[in-house]
Order: sequence, then structure tokens, then C-alpha cells
Amino acid sequence: MAPVNNNNVQINNNENPPTKFKVTIIGSGNWGSVASKLIASNTLKLHSFHDEVKMWVFEEVLPSGEKLTDVINRTNENVKYLPGIKLGCNVVADPDLENAVRDANMLVFVTPHQFMEGICKRLVGKIRSDAQAISLIKGMEVKREGPCMISTLVSQQLGVNCCVLMGANIANEIAVEKFSEATVGYRENREIADKWVQLFSTPYFMVSPCQDVEGVELCGTLKNVVAIAAGFVDGLDMGNNTKAAIMRIGLREMKAFSKLLFSSVKDNTFFESCGVADLITTCLGGRNRKCAEAFAKNGGKRSFDELEAEMLQGQKLQGVSTAKEVYEVLKHKGWLEMFPLFTTVHEICTGRLPPSAIVEYSEHAPKFPLVGGPTAFP
Repeated sequence: MAPVNNNNVQINNNENPPTKFKVTIIGSGNWGSVASKLIASNTLKLHSFHDEVKMWVFEEVLPSGEKLTDVINRTNENVKYLPGIKLGCNVVADPDLENAVRDANMLVFVTPHQFMEGICKRLVGKIRSDAQAISLIKGMEVKREGPCMISTLVSQQLGVNCCVLMGANIANEIAVEKFSEATVGYRENREIADKWVQLFSTPYFMVSPCQDVEGVELCGTLKNVVAIAAGFVDGLDMGNNTKAAIMRIGLREMKAFSKLLFSSVKDNTFFESCGVADLITTCLGGRNRKCAEAFAKNGGKRSFDELEAEMLQGQKLQGVSTAKEVYEVLKHKGWLEMFPLFTTVHEICTGRLPPSAIVEYSEHAPKFPLVGGPTAFP
């Protein structure tokens, strides 16, 4: 495990010229491409940043026979994951991970969470010692010793401070510049948080800092599980009242789970964009809800892998894998009966229960005093 330096990027120094920041985005899917558009528009305007923004692309060959990186660099557009949107003339796609991060001192991680451990292993010893990182990734790694948040994985593997950015952020809406909000979670260094806020903020994308990395990150992770439940409700035409109830119960379990894992998690975090706002938008219009709706309409007879391949054009479904990871934590700690919604979502996803069980579980009251809220927990 590498030692973490939380304050190693020079923000301001009266004796020397301020550090000029060079940004690399690690990931180029739908959200990664939108992030590159946001960032690239700001690096051209902000004198403290280099204009060029590198974007690492997992190389693919398109049906035309061209490589995706070549098309992005020729057209300034990610034709596979964000067609019709110009990323910015200063975005440079690079299929070589080590080359992409070379000289960068601000690293933006935005890949499917299941790939992050492998990416971090490849980057050990390859990044600048003064680098700072931020994760836009919604998910966690589950190990024998317990759950590991992606920001923690980055910090431990690479020895860098890692903030997080989460929020009510459906990528395609931000791509066409519809107003949205987001939350930057940070640990100690407010100056670094403010630098990330500056890098991402635009007139249509309002970003606020919050000193609660684990709370912000868990909100972004757990809401995908609740969105799966909301999709089941939609697929079975259970109506808006049922969906609202599922969302409320889901928020309650999100808060309880987060507080049990990390006592430092703050109640107010759940009222930021990363909390209730992200939960609402994901349960109304995200890819997890969409695929879960199709799963329920088919009576659970078509697998999520099949639906993902058919409906998401190469994007990854996060909610199902996160539900499995959360279930493993609950089972290991003996908490299954305390979190009936999270437990039921996983059991539906794996075929142990029918989609209709998403409301039937409520007949069995949780043994934990959830009504009192996490602050009432022993």
C-alpha cells in the first residue's frame, strides 16, 4: 500500500509561480465523454490549467473498421458512447494508459467500477508523485476484510488523495447542457476540493463541495440498487405510489447502510445532489431503472447480461453488480434482515425471487429499528 499525501499539489505559493494543472480522464464511456466536455471547456478558460485534456480510451474497432481513438481525434466526437456531441478541440484520445497519464497531476477516474482494481495495478509507479485524483465511479470492491470504496482503492494503490464527484447526473442531459448539479466529496483539503469544483463547474453544471467522501460516494453507489427496485415497479405497472414508497425505503436503507459502515457519514450529505436528488433522477430515468423495467416485463426470464447487451450499446449496468456486492457485505455481517429492500433486489436479480417480490417483502418488517433512523442505532 502506497503512503497517501493529501496535500501534495501546490495550489498557491507566493514565492514561486503556481503549479499549472494538467488533466487526464481515465475512461471514455458515456459519462466519461461528458466529463471530458465539461473539463475541456474550462481548461481553455482557466489560466491555471494546461489547455490539452487527455482521455484514455479502451481501444475498440468500430463496424467501419476504424479505431475508436482515431475517430474521436478526427471528428472530436465519441461516436459510440456519445454520438452527436462535440467534446472540445482540446480533447485528445489516447489508447495507451501509461502515456495518457504521463505528466498529469489531476486524474479523473470514470470507468465501470469492476475494472478499477486492474487499472490501478497498471498505474502503480506510473503517475506523478504530486498527482491528485477524483472518482466519478459508482460502485465498490468487496474483499474478505470488507467493502472498499473506489476512492479508497485509488488512494491505497496509488498513494494519492482521491476526492469523489457524484450527483443527479444523467449524462445525456448534461451533454446537451440541461441544468444539473453535482457534489464533490473531499476529506481534509478544501483547496483541492475547490480546484475540482472549478474544473467541473459550468453555467449548466453547478458543483458544490461536501466534506464527506464516504457519504457522497456511498450515495452514488447505493442509489443504483434502489433504481433497480424502481424499475421492477415500473415493469409491473405498480404505479407512482408504490414507486415513491420504494424510493423512500431505499433512501432509508442507503442512509442506514452508510452509517453502519462509516460512522463519519453526515446526515446532511443525503440532502445534497449526491443523495436524494441523484436517487430521484436515477429512479425516474437512468439505465438501471430502464433495464430492470425490461427484466420485470419479461418475468425475469431474460438475464440482465442479455438486456445490458441489447439495450445499453456497450455501456455497463452498475446496479446489479452493486446489489451483489452489497448483499455480500450484508450476509457477511449478518445484516440481511435489517435491509429487506437491498436483500430482495439481489434475490430478484439472481432469480431466487420473482420481480413481484419487490413489494411482497414489506410484509416482513425489518428487525432493525429503521423507523428511528440510523442515529437510533446501537
